[in-house]
Amino acid sequence: MTESNHDAVRRGNLERARVNADRPVKASTSHPFKGRWSRRQWAHASVLTTMAVLLASIVPGFSNLLTSPTAPRAQWTTMQLSLPKLSRARISPTDDHWQTVTLKPGQTLSGVFEELGIPYDQLERVMQHPKIKPTLRKLRPGTQLSFNLPADGSVRAMRLEPGPGIGDTPIELEFDGDALRERAVPVEITTRTVVLTGEVGKSLFASARKLGLGSAQINQLTDEMFKYDIDFDSDLSENDRFSVVVDQTWKNGQLVHTGPVLAATFTVDGKVKSAFRFVRDGKPEYFTADGRSLRRPFIRMPIPYARLTSGFGGRNHPVLGTFRMHKGVDYAAAPGTPIQAAGDGRVAFVGRQGGYGNVVILDHGGGKTTLYAHMSRFAKLRVGQRVTQGTVIGYVGSTGLATGPHLHYEFRVNGVHMNPLKMTLPPPAPLSGADLVAFKNETRRALDKIHEVEDVVFQLDGDRVASATPKHAASSRKKG
Repeated sequence: MTESNHDAVRRGNLERARVNADRPVKASTSHPFKGRWSRRQWAHASVLTTMAVLLASIVPGFSNLLTSPTAPRAQWTTMQLSLPKLSRARISPTDDHWQTVTLKPGQTLSGVFEELGIPYDQLERVMQHPKIKPTLRKLRPGTQLSFNLPADGSVRAMRLEPGPGIGDTPIELEFDGDALRERAVPVEITTRTVVLTGEVGKSLFASARKLGLGSAQINQLTDEMFKYDIDFDSDLSENDRFSVVVDQTWKNGQLVHTGPVLAATFTVDGKVKSAFRFVRDGKPEYFTADGRSLRRPFIRMPIPYARLTSGFGGRNHPVLGTFRMHKGVDYAAAPGTPIQAAGDGRVAFVGRQGGYGNVVILDHGGGKTTLYAHMSRFAKLRVGQRVTQGTVIGYVGSTGLATGPHLHYEFRVNGVHMNPLKMTLPPPAPLSGADLVAFKNETRRALDKIHEVEDVVFQLDGDRVASATPKHAASSRKKG
């Protein structure tokens, strides 16, 4: 090829290359995206992204233009409010921080220490402490343990809260380095006068216990206050009501003691019977609302929960088989049933007397004596000792000539045997003078409190609640 021909071919190739470069490039559908963008594709993507961001920021601004011009427009007001200054409590890592744990079934003290992250050497010191060591054997589910665990990770103190096996007072131990010492826990004691009221229900004993009364208070109701006015075996129905005023002692928020009954009322078949405690001549007694003593000189049956098996008079002796005078009355009861002094007196004899077996004789003054026979054993008595009515002097047995366990009870006046069931002796003198005035003041306050509580509990009419007003005065007001 000549040089002229070669130049002609080169110029033709350059011309065709120029023409192809000026033509638009068509996207080829036959070649898919292979994972890398060209510079042109990156440029297009940047433009599209910028446009999208501009649209997103501009379009919301036209929302007000799209709403109806007649639609009400919300009014926005910006106000400056003064905010209170926030005081940030500074918590020191050494501040007290008590944490309480209640023992679960199967949980041990070592398990509690491990759970709280308390070092084992602290546990060893606790277990060797003379005050804690015997108590650890009494720990049971439900026992509460409190630990003072400051934020610095130390253990400052341990406290065993009051409860079964612990007692009424918490036990607190203070950790001080390698020392462990007991620390006195302040005790808060309060006494409150409260009114406990309820219905007799199926069992007076169960209902009274549910209200928080103990056996001592229940015995006061049945054996001292209403013994002669209410037959607790047959007079009461489930809907009858009773109210009791007592003093309760609370220690650190827990009830620890209930005192004697200060006042009580029974509403039996719509009729109210009341009794009030008052100290006369240094001795507590129970009185009616008008100041008459509820106490009797002698208890007709000096043994609770017994039945009369033999009365006073002639009979065939159950052991000897001969007809002879029965100079007392017999009460059958279970062996070991307590026997009470029928009245205030002095112990005249304690010992054994032939067919009577084990005997106690009390001298009540004025020529009156009582005899209690066939006892299984005596209470702690000595001749010459003074006893009050209701004091336990012995226990039911069958010593001497007896076919079974029972109490033989005699009443004598100047040595003459009398029927204990028919003795009528004058009651103690009623209150008078300053004692009666003081008693009336106390009685009125107690009745007002009972009235108030019963009104709330039972929603009663006022005339159905105990009143200190004599019956004749109340009836005269109703007639007028």
